[in-house]
Amino acid sequence: MAYFVTGGTGFIGRFLVENLLKRGEPVYVLVRKESLKKLDALRETWNADDKQIIAVLGDLGKSGLGVSDADKKKLKGKIKHMFHLAAVYDLNASAEDQQLANIDGTRHAVEFAQTIQVGCFHHASSIAAAGLYEGTFREDMFEEAEELDHPYFRTKHLSEGIVRKECKRPWRIYRPAFVVGHSQTGYIDKIDGPYYFFKLIQRLRSMLPPWMPTIGIEGGRINIVPVDFVANAIDYLAHKKGLDGKCFHLTDPEPHRVGEVLNIFAKAAHAPQMTLRINARMFGFIPAPILHGLGSVAPIKRMIRAVLKDLGIPKDVFEFVNWPTRYDNREAAKALKGSGISVPSLESYAPRIWDYWERNLDPDLFIDRSLAGRVRNRTVVVTGASSGIGRATALKLASAGAKVLLVARGEEKLVETKKEIEAAGGKAWIYACDVSELTSCDALIANVLKDHGSCDYLINNAGRSIRRGIINSFDRFHDFERTMQLNYFGALRLIMGFLPKMIENKRGQIINISSIGVLSNAPRFSAYVASKSALDSFAACAASEFVDKGISFTTINMPLVRTPMIAPTKMYQNVPTLSPEEAADLVVEAIIHKPVRIATRLGITGAVAHAIAPRLTQIMLNTAFNMFPDSAAAKGQIEGKGELSAEQMAFAQLTQGIHW
Repeated sequence: MAYFVTGGTGFIGRFLVENLLKRGEPVYVLVRKESLKKLDALRETWNADDKQIIAVLGDLGKSGLGVSDADKKKLKGKIKHMFHLAAVYDLNASAEDQQLANIDGTRHAVEFAQTIQVGCFHHASSIAAAGLYEGTFREDMFEEAEELDHPYFRTKHLSEGIVRKECKRPWRIYRPAFVVGHSQTGYIDKIDGPYYFFKLIQRLRSMLPPWMPTIGIEGGRINIVPVDFVANAIDYLAHKKGLDGKCFHLTDPEPHRVGEVLNIFAKAAHAPQMTLRINARMFGFIPAPILHGLGSVAPIKRMIRAVLKDLGIPKDVFEFVNWPTRYDNREAAKALKGSGISVPSLESYAPRIWDYWERNLDPDLFIDRSLAGRVRNRTVVVTGASSGIGRATALKLASAGAKVLLVARGEEKLVETKKEIEAAGGKAWIYACDVSELTSCDALIANVLKDHGSCDYLINNAGRSIRRGIINSFDRFHDFERTMQLNYFGALRLIMGFLPKMIENKRGQIINISSIGVLSNAPRFSAYVASKSALDSFAACAASEFVDKGISFTTINMPLVRTPMIAPTKMYQNVPTLSPEEAADLVVEAIIHKPVRIATRLGITGAVAHAIAPRLTQIMLNTAFNMFPDSAAAKGQIEGKGELSAEQMAFAQLTQGIHW
């Protein structure tokens, strides 16, 4: 005698077939022609040859499974057990695909089983066949199923009904719970079920320390079992005598609530626990039309869609948070008694599943996060490219295959940068431009569009900084005009000039090199911070206008960087700073991940301090203002060595990156 399996290359099937091989009988596996290579690969995994695993060409969507008459004749009377596992187990699948696979496919499998006269037809159903039944659903219940509106529930229910009503051969039905990875290896075949929330857990871990309590949901009890338990149970129950015509719930007798499940996986991921869990049912008093109305408001719909897309969570998942059904599994427990087959606790294998997901199925693993993947053969305009951050950024971009357009006032140093880029095999062009002169900006825009047709990335890096207290600036109004002209109006002129082509191409990114001073409001930099703040505010407003046009804005609140711009201030020789290469890495991060803002933790802390304790923050900044006086040059005197006292050095270390 032999076995016949549909879905043998699927998630449950690959482990069930492995069990069947141990019984020493040949296993016939239904496969489409395009899946033969997948079956060959599994043969190696199973350490089986083509006499032990025999491919039968067919198609679930065709009558009689699309198996040839010759194969039907060869198999007739030889198959003692036929396992029908092939189906769509995916909430994301279309209603048409689920109809074809789950309903039509089951009917074709039943027809085939009767044609070749199998000994027993084993149907892998699902707890979804019960719908969202309120209360406890027993194994002998079927017609009592409720709320089958979702296509997955409906098709699983109807497919089981086909076996019950149309199958003339002996049959057995198995209803597994939500099937997750292997309890010993953590193996998962695709993202489904609880894995949809793994990206959210991962994000929480990256943002918060593991001891930080968070708020989550409680939800109903969600029944989860590992795939090896399901495969072992089906194998055992299929071969036990006297069970024909019965249905078995392959479920966890002590299921966890949704919130508990998320916490178990959060613990496995070393992420914060959802200490305060809110029962979603408490919002049941809000009339459904009101909730539906709120969810139909266009901005809310877009925000919800964007968040769910970013996290990879299907909207349908939230319909099942308050899962109302409990599953009685007494028949299965009775039949499995003495077999040693039981459901392991989720806590015991959750770390293995998390580890497998993060190493093999995390969606971020399949996204090209390399700089080359973003900028190869793209046109990138870098202002202030003759030295410092601009030069280091240009070198990194060119090494990644970008067409780098080097912009600065003087050509001499740009020539050096261009030679270095070309010597390393990169591509660079030189454009002399004084960004503080609007006519020069207009000429740059015209020349770039004429020569290259577009600007894919604009990096507004050219800037001027002035370190001088206001008390020493009463007769230097031009300081404020100069910084505003270069840092704001010049950058703005370039943005406005390149935006039309970006809009036409439906892509583009504008990266503004701002300052940590915008967040910390460090004294003595009022002219510089005001000009950078203006650019930050423009970008924040513009980003909201262009987010649906494929154009993104990123502001980098750069900490203190050791560049020629800070060289005149001798005290900066003795304070901690970033190197230009480290600063360029932040630009690379902006291009790869396209965040709205990149800022250091100290910078964010400064912004928060200004928001929640402005008076205390001003006192602290005033202390720093008095601790770090104006330079001699700012006072019109000859600059000294700029050595810092021990107190100044200690304070500079504590506030690393802030301009004092």
